[in-house]
Formats: sequence, structure tokens, C-alpha cells
Amino acid sequence: MKNKIELKKAFIVSIVFITSFLILFAMLYQIQYQIYTRHFNEKLNVIIVKLQEKYPNLTSNDIMNILNSTEEAEIDLLRQYGIDLKQDAILLKNDNAYQKFLLANLILLGGFGISLLVEFGLYNHKKNKKLVEITNYIEQINYGNYSLDIDDNTEDELSILKNEIYKTTIMLKEVAENARNQEISLKNSLEDISHQLKTPLTSIMIMLDNMIDHPEMDKEIREEFIKDCKKEITNIHFLVQALLKLSKFDANTIQYHNQTVLIKNLIDEAVNKVSILCDLKNVNIQVQGDEKGTIYCDNKWQVEAITNLLKNAIEYSESEGKIEVSYGQNKLYTQIEVKDYGKGIESDDLPHIFERFYKGTNSSKDSVGIGLALAKKIIEKNNGSVFVESELGKGTTFIIRYFQEWNIVKNNEI
Repeated sequence: MKNKIELKKAFIVSIVFITSFLILFAMLYQIQYQIYTRHFNEKLNVIIVKLQEKYPNLTSNDIMNILNSTEEAEIDLLRQYGIDLKQDAILLKNDNAYQKFLLANLILLGGFGISLLVEFGLYNHKKNKKLVEITNYIEQINYGNYSLDIDDNTEDELSILKNEIYKTTIMLKEVAENARNQEISLKNSLEDISHQLKTPLTSIMIMLDNMIDHPEMDKEIREEFIKDCKKEITNIHFLVQALLKLSKFDANTIQYHNQTVLIKNLIDEAVNKVSILCDLKNVNIQVQGDEKGTIYCDNKWQVEAITNLLKNAIEYSESEGKIEVSYGQNKLYTQIEVKDYGKGIESDDLPHIFERFYKGTNSSKDSVGIGLALAKKIIEKNNGSVFVESELGKGTTFIIRYFQEWNIVKNNEI
């Protein structure tokens, strides 16, 4: 608003200035014409009076006909008095008036020219001032000060340049901050990996040392140690794979290949991946929903996310328990629910359940605290959201919602 007001004010001032000059110039020209006319009329009146006194028979009509006639005299009588009709003025008064009006015209034009020079000088001064401000602004940016007084901006070219510099520096700032954040994230990830690998590796080393130091160890104990080592190695493998996937998401190197898929096929594939865990714990998974329902997403990654939620549900479920998976759609989103009837999650743990390497109070000793974090990252990258509801002793429900803008009308593809 301020910029428009300033622009309007400058336009009005320019119009008033130019109009005033034209009015003054026209008034001066009119005054000059009136003075010349009065001088001629006065002299002509004297001549007419003298003629009538000397030639009484000369009527007024004769005199007016002579004055208004377009005929030119054949004899130039004034030349003998040194007067050139084409160049010299007959009346000295008009000569004097001409000199005065010439001076007035020069003063008026000079004043207008000086005003233009002053205006041009002020414009250059403001321009140079703005250039100094931009230079100082760039120096401030070099010192890390990215603030910009938006109210101080106008609509001229230099302000536009300043705004573009501001946009560029903000972009560079974001790039620098992202680089620093990625560096911090990498550092934290390495620390987390080191911490998570330390315990299983230490256990493996201890068991291997025992087997090496005691070659006569009982066969059953040795086999138990070997099974425990294999189990720890499996956990390490899962942890490393999950961390590699998370690091790809953090680095934005994951490319989703979205397509229209049946929700039932998506869930069935995830259930199949956890079938061995279900058999080991004797957990039954029940699936219900519209078998014709579809969703537009990356099949591979969403199977990965749902699989991790199912693993968590199995971990919290009691032996011979059940897990219910239900799904449906409305005009806003597609929803998938994974519900177990296990021991539930402590209320203090709920806000942190999707944080990396976080282990809740009721987590099993084999939990590495990475599966839910990966599931959340995958779902959110596919324009979805996931949240959890839980009650101790009654179970936990994970709710996934894929919002409708991803469910582009592609259902006819299947």
C-alpha cells in the first residue's frame, strides 16, 4: 500500500509541475500578445486622428477598409527611414517589450530546466542511496544477518533487485541450514548406530570367546550360544537395513513409483511377510474391508510400512492373541487400522513412540526402536499420516490415513 501511495504521489506531483509550467508559459504569451496589440492600436489611433484632421472627407469606413485589406503596397516607404518590414519592428515600445518578454521566457525555461535537473539529481541521489543500502545489505548477509525491512521497499527497479537478492540469500541460507542439519543428522545417526550395535556385538563377542576358551563346552550350551549369535546377527542385519532406508529418506533420494493398487493386496502382502512371526507366537491376523477398494501409492514402500506396524502389533500381543486389520475409504482419505489386544503402551511413551531408537516401557528386549520411525517416514512421504491410540491392558491401534489428493481418479486402471 505504501509503495502505491508513493507512486501515485510522484505521478501527481509530475502532472502538477508540467501543467503549471504550461499555464505560466501560455499566460506569458497572452500578456505579450496583449501588449503588442495595445501598442499598435495606440499608434494606429494617433495616425487615424491625424488623417481625419488633415483629410476631413476620409470616412471611418475608408480607414477600416484600408486596415482590413489584404493588399500589399507596391512602394515600401518605410525603407527610406531604415525600417525593414520583414525584420524590424516599427514601434520601439514593442522592441522594448520583446526584450523583456524574451528575458521572462528565458527565466521560465531556465527555471523549468533547473527544476528538471534538481529532480534528476534527487532521483540519482535516491538511487545511489538505495545502491548503498543494497551494498550494506549484502555485507550484512555476508555476516549472517538475513533480515529485511519489507515496509521500506518501493516498486522501483532497485527495490525489486533487493527483493530478488533477499530471495536468493534466503534460498542459500536454507541450503546451508539443510547441509548443517544433514551433517548433524548424520552425526547423530552414526552415534545411534554405534550405540545400537554395541550391545549385540558385545554379546556375540562374549559368546564366541566362551566357545573358544571352553572347547569342551557341553554341546547343548554351544548350540544355544550359536542360536543366540545368529539371533543377534539377524537383529543387526535388520537394524542396518532399516537405518539405510531411513538415511535414504533423510537424503531425499527415495523415488516413489505410485500406481493404483488394491488395498487388500497391499495388506495381504504385508501379512505374508510376518507370517513366520505369527506362527512362532501363534498370533492370528484377521483382515476385513472392501476388497474392491484401491489406493494410489508406492506398493513396495507402503507394504514395508504396514509390515513394520504388524511386527510391532505382534511384539505387543500375547501368545495365541489376535490382530485385526481393517480398511475403508471416504471422500477425504483412505484409512487402514492395525489393532492388537496386547499389553498396550504407557501414556508417557505415546508421544515418543515414532522416535528413532525409542523403546517404550513395555517393549521386548529384542526391540531396536526403528521400525515405527521408518513406517512413519514412509507413510508421510506418500502424503499420509499415522497416529496411535492405546490403553494399558486392552491393546493398541495404529491408524493410517492416505489423503484423497493422492487417490487421483485412476480406479479404472484396475
